[in-house]
Parts: sequence; C-alpha cells; structure tokens
Amino acid sequence: MFADQSSLKFSEIKTNVLSGLTVALAMVPEAIAFALIAHVSPLTGLYAAVLVSLITSVFGGRPGMISGAAGALAVVMVALVVQYGVQYLFATIILMGLLQILFAVAKLGKFIRMVPHPVMLGFVNGLAIVIFLAQFNHFKTIQADGSYGWMSGAPLYIMLGLIAITMAIIYLLPRLTRAIPSTLAAIIVVSTSVIYLGLDTKTVGDLGSIAGGLPTFHFPEVPWTLETLYIIFPYALILAAVGLIETLLTLNLIDEMTETRGRPNREAMAQGMANVVTAFFGGMGGCAMIGQSMININNGALKRLSGIATSLFLLSFILFASRWIEMIPLAALIGVMFVVAEKTFEWGTLNLFGKVPKQDVFVGLLVGGVTIIADLAIAVIAGVIVSALVFAWEHAKQLKVYTEKDKNGMTVHQLHGTLFFASIANFQALFNPASDDAQVVIDFKHAKVMDHSALMAIDSLAAKYRAVGKSLHLRHLSPDCQELLESAKAIIEVNLLEDPTYRVSDDKLA
Repeated sequence: MFADQSSLKFSEIKTNVLSGLTVALAMVPEAIAFALIAHVSPLTGLYAAVLVSLITSVFGGRPGMISGAAGALAVVMVALVVQYGVQYLFATIILMGLLQILFAVAKLGKFIRMVPHPVMLGFVNGLAIVIFLAQFNHFKTIQADGSYGWMSGAPLYIMLGLIAITMAIIYLLPRLTRAIPSTLAAIIVVSTSVIYLGLDTKTVGDLGSIAGGLPTFHFPEVPWTLETLYIIFPYALILAAVGLIETLLTLNLIDEMTETRGRPNREAMAQGMANVVTAFFGGMGGCAMIGQSMININNGALKRLSGIATSLFLLSFILFASRWIEMIPLAALIGVMFVVAEKTFEWGTLNLFGKVPKQDVFVGLLVGGVTIIADLAIAVIAGVIVSALVFAWEHAKQLKVYTEKDKNGMTVHQLHGTLFFASIANFQALFNPASDDAQVVIDFKHAKVMDHSALMAIDSLAAKYRAVGKSLHLRHLSPDCQELLESAKAIIEVNLLEDPTYRVSDDKLA
C-alpha cells in the first residue's frame, strides 16, 4: 500500500508536501461553497474534504489524485437536505459508500476503460468550463439596497487586478524557479500584499468561518426503517453513480497525463470506505475533484503523500489556523482555479473540427454541453449510449455481399461483415429470393453471426427461399449457429475443418 512512499527522495517529499499545502488552500473555498450549495454548514464540507482526501490517498488506486467534497454531489444533495434534514444526508452517504464498495467487490471498475475518447474529451472540457463559470459566483455581493448582485466599481477592479497578478505569477514563476509551486507562491504573494496594503476585497472568511474542532463520531439520527430506506436509496444510488463516474474518469485522465495506470476497483473501494467513514463523522461525502487533482498533477506531485498532506493541512487549518486562512483573498484562489480551467481544457479539440468523424465531434459537444447545463452522470451515460449507437450504425453499414459461381455452377453469395441486431435490415436487403437462382449458397466464412436477432434473420431468409421453391445452402457457420438455428438447420453444410468456432450471444446457450 505504501510502496510508492518507501523510497521518496527529499525533493519528492518537498514537492508533494508543498503541493498538498497548495491544494488544501484551494480546497477551502470549494468545500465551503459546496457545503452551502447542499444547505449544510461549512464544517460539514471541510470534514468531508479532510476524511475523504485522507482515506482515498492512503487506500486508493490512483496516487496523486485528490478527493473531497464535490459540487457534482452537492447539487444532488440539496433536495434531500431541504426536505428531510442533514441527518438523512448522513444516512444517505453511508448507503452511497456501501453501494460503491459493492461496485468495487464486483470488479466493475474495468468498464470505465470502455468510455470512448470523445466522451472523455467532452467530460474534460465540460468540467473545465464548469470550473471556470463557478468562479463568477464570487463576483456577486450584497448591494446597498440589500439585494444580491454583481460587483462594480473599485471592489471589482481590485478583484480583477489581484486575479491577474495571481495568474501572471503562476504562468511566469516557473521560468525563473521551480523551487516552490507557482500556485502556492501566487497565493502567498497576493495574500501578503492584500494584508500589508490593507486592500478591501472579499476573503475566505466572507464565505463562512472554518474554525472548529476534531470531527466526532455520531450515528445518524434517523429511524432505521424501510420507509427511511425508501427515502434515501434513490439519492444514494445517484450519488454513488455520480461519484464513481467523476472519480474513475478523473483517474483515466491522470493515467493519460502521467502515462501510468491506476487501479479503478481499488479506487472505488477506497471511495466507498471514505464515504461511509465521513458520514459517521459529520461529513457530506465526496469524490475525486478534477480541479484540485490538476493542481496537484501540474505541480509534479504524483505520490500518496500529496493527498495525505492535503488532508492534514486542511485539518490544521480548522484546528489552529482558521484566523489566517480566512484572511486569504478569494481573488488569489479564483486566479488559481482560472488557470486550472485553462490547463484542464483540451484546446487541441478545437483543431479536430473537420478532421475527425462528425459523430465524434457531436458526442464530445453533447457530453460537454450536458455536463455544463445538467449533470455529469447523465452527460457521460448519454455520451456512451450515443457512441454505442453510432458504432452499431456504422458497423451495420459495413455488411457486404460478393457473388460468384462455384465449380459446380451454383451461385455463391460471400457475406462479409458482422450480422447482428443493427445490420439485420441491411442483410435482408442484400438478397432477393424471387429473382435468385434455383441453387444458392450463402457463405459465412468472412462474416460473424453475433446474436439472436441475426439467427432469426437467417431463419427468416431460409423460409423466403423455401417459399419460392429455391434451394438455399449455408456454409461456414459456427457450432453455436448450427445448434440455435431452427427452420434453417436442415440446409447447413458442415465442414469440421473450416467451420469457425466463435460464440453467439443467446440465452438459449446459458
């Protein structure tokens, strides 16, 4: 478990610890904001960040990935908390964690590798835009008439100036030195300048106090009945799905960036454990956070130590340093997240228009758009379904037939491609029993029969030839096909040396 920590060099320790500090600073406003979205206290979000980050970093399958309270989960929690209260939320998070553990036990994490690349691009770009747009909430403030509106005048100019300075430091400092993460340096410089110059600008403290003690164990105060299960199960299922999808897609993204391979089932298990534990200690649950993970990876922190350090720094902020952390200007953290959004967005996708199939472009835009306006889980599921349908449609169009005469003068139709549910209509259109010769062979040597729909299509075609008094012969079908065909079974030519042995998807073989 700790193999990646056993031989850390001093430079690696420094990189991972300093990156952990940077990530912790960036997580504070996020955790508070997501807690407020979910209608729970700031500490509920911060405790989730502490515990989920710690447990997933120690036991997870992707060193360097950062987990904590996430906005994608918070928006699902709102209705539950408003209607039933925070104690039902804690019970829901426990069930959410148990569902994620079951997912890991069933070893279903491998299926995340089947997510098409256009879906991944849409996911990444959609979340980058979500991260960018989310920062604009900090540009709102209470107006003189008591209403809530956009900043203007000096406060706005100060905020924009500080954001620009933050971003400039992040982009330019690496050209001078990499002794300290540029994001951390930017936060320190801007925060020090604001405090020293006495600038009036929004700070972390304006979101809410982060002062508190150690999280304490408590059992959710809900009636443990079937009625409660009926209430919380739908929310737990959605939260478990959203959390796993965001986590495993982030894991895939980090795998590609670092050219390493994470362990999705182990990560799912760790996330489930983390959510169960955090619910018993007053946390709102969580999953991987792509923004904070990108900060960590871009800092070169690829060890478990970075996530552990993030958790410990967050806890120290709550216990000892809340007064100082609350003085950090939001502009510095907004600047950091703007850079994260810029670096997360796959700008190369803009060059793909006109160079890749239109359906791939559509899928990427669909996933990105749904991620922005609706829900991550819905976006990814929709993208996978559309990709599968597009693949089936394109694959179905590849079914071809080539006709020739054999040495005995019989007409032989050589079928090329895959016969399955989506290609049935094309298959039926390839043959005209009424105008065909009296003796006809369909050769499946260069084709595959994949499912029950394909078998029914062959049976139906055989019946059509029989109805017009024609003789049809079927060659090179696998033993599965020979066993499952019904009306066409009598016209199959068996060649033990040449017949293929592939399997057919059909419940009759179960």
